[in-house]
Amino acid sequence: MNHWDRIEAFTEVVRLGSFSAAARHLNVSASHISRLIVKLEQHLGTQLLYRTTRKVRLTDAGRVYYEQCRHLFEGFREAEAAINDLQSSPRGVLKITAGYTFGERYIVPLLNDFMQLHPQLEVHLHLTNRRVDLVEEGYDLAIRVGPMEDSSLIARKLWTREEIIVGSPEYLAKWGEPVQLQDLTKHECLIGSRDRWFFF
Repeated sequence: MNHWDRIEAFTEVVRLGSFSAAARHLNVSASHISRLIVKLEQHLGTQLLYRTTRKVRLTDAGRVYYEQCRHLFEGFREAEAAINDLQSSPRGVLKITAGYTFGERYIVPLLNDFMQLHPQLEVHLHLTNRRVDLVEEGYDLAIRVGPMEDSSLIARKLWTREEIIVGSPEYLAKWGEPVQLQDLTKHECLIGSRDRWFFF
């Protein structure tokens, strides 16, 4: 059975010095705090607090229990503060991959300014047209063109790219200008890094 709410109520009463202060801090009623502590004492089989109308005092068992539990909740608060600090001021290593052309043209020029804004963050940029496995290869971010294959990842659309079919005047003079899609089957087409063209 989970007793975290009871332990938290107990530690807050001791830390803040009263049931009402703990209730305000935890956004519950003082009677709810009292019930939680009674249940905790019943579970432990010992009295933790001496209660009077004016103040709360620890029993010997309560003092021992509080010292042990206090560190747990201080640790939780420190962990939350560390996460909040990390979110407000990124630190560590950020591993990014992008295609050669896009990365050189758009990502590399931004990196210097980005790293100056976040001096505690170390950025590793890997440019490749190979479709990397983000999880297996330890990448935090990939900038790619086309549909996302792994639906468990989170994607954000950055831009829309339009592709057009072109041919040099010399080529078209020699082979003729295609009029409909089927005509492309009779032409020598450069498809680039993908194995097919898509038309919508």
